[in-house]
Formats: sequence, C-alpha cells, structure tokens
Amino acid sequence: MNPFVSITIPAEAEYLDIVRLTLYSFATKAGFSFEEIEDMKVAVSEACNNAILHAYGDAEAGLIDLRLENDGEQLTISVQDYGQSFVNTGESGSSVSGKEEEISELSVGGLGIFLMEALMDEVHVHSKNGKGTRIVLSKRLSRNEERV
Repeated sequence: MNPFVSITIPAEAEYLDIVRLTLYSFATKAGFSFEEIEDMKVAVSEACNNAILHAYGDAEAGLIDLRLENDGEQLTISVQDYGQSFVNTGESGSSVSGKEEEISELSVGGLGIFLMEALMDEVHVHSKNGKGTRIVLSKRLSRNEERV
C-alpha cells in the first residue's frame, strides 16, 4: 500500500494554509527538494482556488477533498470539488489540458491550468456532467545523487 494523506476542507481561502502545510510535510517525507515542494504548493493552491472561485459560487458552501499519495516514484495529488464544473469535458468525464491552447487563447481560469502544467509533470482535469471537477497533479521524484 502506498502512503497517502486524505483531507477535506471547506471551499474557503482561509483553509489553504492547512493544504500547503500538509503538502509540505508529506512531500518532505517523500524526499522532494524545497524547490519542487514550492512548485507543488503553488500548483495545488491554484487547483484549490479554482474550486473556491468557480465551483460553488457566492451563496453555496462546499467542500474540497484532497488526496496526496506517494508511490515511491511520484507524488500524486487529487483535488476534488462537487460544485459547478469550470471546464466542459462532455458527459464521459474526459481529461483536458491547457497545453492544447496557446496562452493568448486561454481564459483567466485557463491560466491557472497552464500554470499547474508548467509546475507539475502531469495535470489531468476531469468533470462528469458539469457537476464537480477533479484535478490530478503528479510530480516525479528526481533521483538527484547529491541529496542526503
């Protein structure tokens, strides 16, 4: 079984510190460098911000489920909301990628996906029937011989 951490937070910006601290602790234990962890923190914060800003709207309270999993080769982070989808991927819940578009063609929300893809090794966005979005971010553990 791969080590993992799972947390649920209210979809409110004031809870993002909990996510960043949890990610820092988990990624440090997995052997990631400070720079890699900072990149992951920015990407995960962006994914959470998408849920906070776009999924639930002003009147609706919601939750964000996060799962961090280390398989020894990479850290995979899943960010799941249950509100309105901010991407239209069709009924089957296919994956989309901001890399398929030029930066100039991306909307404001699309820049967040582009940023996540710049900082992580893999980014997949899934949505089913426009209700809820799951962003899966992956970062491979580099095998730097200089690490202790």
